[in-house]
Amino acid sequence: MSKEEIIAELKTIIKPYSEETLALENIDENTDFITDLKINSANLVDIVLDIEEKFKIEIDNDSMAKMLTVKATVEVIESKLQTNVGE
Repeated sequence: MSKEEIIAELKTIIKPYSEETLALENIDENTDFITDLKINSANLVDIVLDIEEKFKIEIDNDSMAKMLTVKATVEVIESKLQTNVGE
């Protein structure tokens, strides 16, 4: 799965949790969930759960703590997808 495909999926997952439509439309690797999309920490947990379900991966607490930007989130997803391939 390409980075662009992951970002497109993330956009779909994040949409219900953010009212910042302009920031959401222009989402890229530098987008910060809290600063740019105004997503609170409780909703970040919901987003992580949705990501786990969508990509069929498990995200540990250390990885979850890093997932504050789109770039960091994509890196965690790619890493977990790679791990799943090896299993």
